[in-house]
Amino acid sequence: MVYALYGLVFGLLIPYISRRFEKFMPATPAYGLYRIIRSGKKVSADKRKKNPKYAKLMKAYRLRSLMYGLFVGVLSYLAFMRFGSSYAGWYLAFMWLMVLLAEIDYRMFLLPDILTYPLLLSGLCFALYLGNGAAVADSIIGAAGGYVVPVFASLFLVWKNKDVFGGGDIKLLSAVGAWMGLENLLYVIILSCLFFGIYALICKKRAGAFGPAVTAAVLVVAFL
Repeated sequence: MVYALYGLVFGLLIPYISRRFEKFMPATPAYGLYRIIRSGKKVSADKRKKNPKYAKLMKAYRLRSLMYGLFVGVLSYLAFMRFGSSYAGWYLAFMWLMVLLAEIDYRMFLLPDILTYPLLLSGLCFALYLGNGAAVADSIIGAAGGYVVPVFASLFLVWKNKDVFGGGDIKLLSAVGAWMGLENLLYVIILSCLFFGIYALICKKRAGAFGPAVTAAVLVVAFL
């Protein structure tokens, strides 16, 4: 239950963190960390009272925060049950960052390097932590595959959409490959394309944020 509580707290903060990124991105990693901690100007009480839309926005913001808190709390508990106490901390960090990146990409159509690069490095570090040469090799190959596979896939689709895979999407898939290996990465790519296709059909859109689809695919593959 402790992991569920940690997940609940982090989930509650996801909308806040994503708003911080929305206000200062793109930015250098150092400035990004500074602005996450120090939010800058705050809305005064007088302006809140004069703006009737503010209360409505804050209500929606709190509801979104609560939904994320409950979702990440349940996800954290399931991760502990699935992976055990020895690896739960690693997988929780991976999944929490994936959910945060999904929210940021949904809001901004941007996957910041300040999060994707540490996610990639932490995947390689996890493979080293396992102390298994095969795991390290699979992580490195997966990271390379996460970069190469989308690039080659884009060659067949670029005639129709030049931005079929953005740079942030490729970096995110490379990080996923470092965490999950090449075989699981391929499952993630196929599932994420399927999820995004379903979303595009339902919402009648031809473009959108790909990060949420990748995150959903990662969670499905991780728990199978």
